[in-house]
Amino acid sequence: MKPSEVRIGKAIAPAVEALGLELWGIEQLRHGRRVTLRVFIDCLSGVTIDDCERVSRQVSAILDVEDPIQGEYTLEVSSPGIDRPLFTLPQFERYLGVEANVRLRVPVDGRRRFRGVIEKVMADKVALLVEGRTVEMLHADIERAGLAPPAPSNDNARTAKSRPGKRRDSKTKGSKRVKTR
Repeated sequence: MKPSEVRIGKAIAPAVEALGLELWGIEQLRHGRRVTLRVFIDCLSGVTIDDCERVSRQVSAILDVEDPIQGEYTLEVSSPGIDRPLFTLPQFERYLGVEANVRLRVPVDGRRRFRGVIEKVMADKVALLVEGRTVEMLHADIERAGLAPPAPSNDNARTAKSRPGKRRDSKTKGSKRVKTR
């Protein structure tokens, strides 16, 4: 995490925890002059919209006093979701054996992007099993990481044949139906 994200996290974590929630992580994104602050919260029983609203009010009040972001910003509060981002080593450890996507600041073996199974977490490193081999990366070099979304199962996958819409077959030309005998 960036130093500004760490500072903001330290400032808001007690308020989030006082609401019975876990501060999962923070992302501060810049798009030109615009800043978006994403706050991810988690809870064993799941995160509700009411939880997000309560955290948003608390965090807004703290940020108004602390003023860690210069100028205007947009605050987004949400659950980490199914493809949850991973910020800390304990979060990686919690998901040992699960597939993740990792983007590095510094290339390892000539690559910056990896998709693999979280195999091991060490004092300052994460090891992924990528294409049959273990790749170790420094946690400090990870720019962004998150759980890989599950591939759709064949039961739920929609194919071209099962898509709703106009049916075309050998008896159909354009949108007109042709009678055949």
